[in-house]
Amino acid sequence: MKRCSSPDHPHCTVWVAPGEPVCAHGHRQAPGSADLLGASFDLLQRVRTGGAPARMPEAIRPAPRPHLHVSGFDPRAAGGRQAIKLELRGMPDDVPPQLTLLLESQLLPDDGGRQQFSRTLRGDWRPVFVEFSSRGREHGQYRIDLELHARDPAHPAAARTWVATLVLLVPRPDASLGEIHQTFLATHKNVRISADDAGIARVHGLAGGGAMDIDIQARNASIAQLTLDANAGGKVAVALPTIAWDEDLIEIDLPAERAAHPCPASTACLVYAEPDAGFHRHVRLFALEECVLGRHEPGDADCDLLLEHYGEHGPERQGLTRRLSARHAVIRPARGGFEIEDVSRYGLLLDGAWPGKHAPVPLRLGMRIELTASIRGVVTFVVTALHAHALTLHRVDAGGAAECFMLFAPGVEPQPNSGAALPRAAGMPILFHRDGGFWHLDPGTGQETVLGPATVLERLARFTGRVRFACRARPEDQAGREDEPRQAGDLRRAAARLLDA
Repeated sequence: MKRCSSPDHPHCTVWVAPGEPVCAHGHRQAPGSADLLGASFDLLQRVRTGGAPARMPEAIRPAPRPHLHVSGFDPRAAGGRQAIKLELRGMPDDVPPQLTLLLESQLLPDDGGRQQFSRTLRGDWRPVFVEFSSRGREHGQYRIDLELHARDPAHPAAARTWVATLVLLVPRPDASLGEIHQTFLATHKNVRISADDAGIARVHGLAGGGAMDIDIQARNASIAQLTLDANAGGKVAVALPTIAWDEDLIEIDLPAERAAHPCPASTACLVYAEPDAGFHRHVRLFALEECVLGRHEPGDADCDLLLEHYGEHGPERQGLTRRLSARHAVIRPARGGFEIEDVSRYGLLLDGAWPGKHAPVPLRLGMRIELTASIRGVVTFVVTALHAHALTLHRVDAGGAAECFMLFAPGVEPQPNSGAALPRAAGMPILFHRDGGFWHLDPGTGQETVLGPATVLERLARFTGRVRFACRARPEDQAGREDEPRQAGDLRRAAARLLDA
């Protein structure tokens, strides 16, 4: 006799007679298992008689499949804190000794987490425990998406990734055991009741004297039912069961990872060194999911894009600048473009009309944005370039000679027609944000250049003089504002050229 050797049902423990093609549950047996069994009897006979042992033929067995053994889940503990145990099994021997497990689920704190599988000296893997709580969750099924990454710094090309999805049932607090249909209920017992492949196993009339330990297993959407005799004397103690099951790990082929950006940044600045080189001395770059426009404060500000009112003699930290809110407006990527939302106490005007507070409005090419609604000319922008990956805001007030702004959708690359823009933005470079940093695209050659402190953009320098890249949006705040125009006349002349363009 031998146990079931079906590769599709590795957990079946039914005994099969030699030569039988299927087990009692109908599982087809692996080919060659009967020959292997006969060879083992022949080997045993030769050992007993003192003859030379025959060479054991190579067993035809399915390759070990990577899978997770999940145990310790109690779905009836609704609203309580739980911990499930994840055991890694069947992994190839050539994977690194430490694997990274990424989890994402609504049940987990902050919707996800990171764990590590470490291989022991015996070659097995130390289990991982995942804690979660169903308190306040509506009853139903919840997913836990897993990614298992095998990375070896010495051999980056040998990186491998497996994925799996667990489904955990959060039932109603008054749910019965029959309503909780998961894979199996198991403890270490000496009587086994099993059901497989949507089957039903029932046991009745266990009214004999003495204690009995019972193992109940239900696999593959099956039901195992145990009925105790109500007339039996004494006490019936039922332990709280937990659920365990195996979840296959599916290996996926990920695209080759790009090299890390040498100068990662979500905010940066292109500094035009010569005052007469162009209209704007600072092109401030922002690659954020939400960019908050607000008042420039001397200390820590509540916004990303710091704004000041420019008067006759340059920026004025007081005066009309105080008519800007600390958080005045929010610009974010939306629907293949960008939208703006008023979150201030002073309001803003879009093409002369107030859109209303907390009412997002899609930005259009050429749209005029005025901060604030009550006093004109504090800060005024015009949308001079609008694409799916980037937005350009030119100041058309007195601050236009000092700065302009480019906002990027993180990870979105420019389309082939990204060079088209209004004439007043024709001199702006094509920039985008990818891999955590900024890039420049040459529309003529299609060459992509990473932007960093040592980057020299020859095409820009030929038309605008020396261009310096800084890994912060306002480098002049760190350097005593050395790049501000030295004379107010330079500001007035540059602003006049911009308005006449």
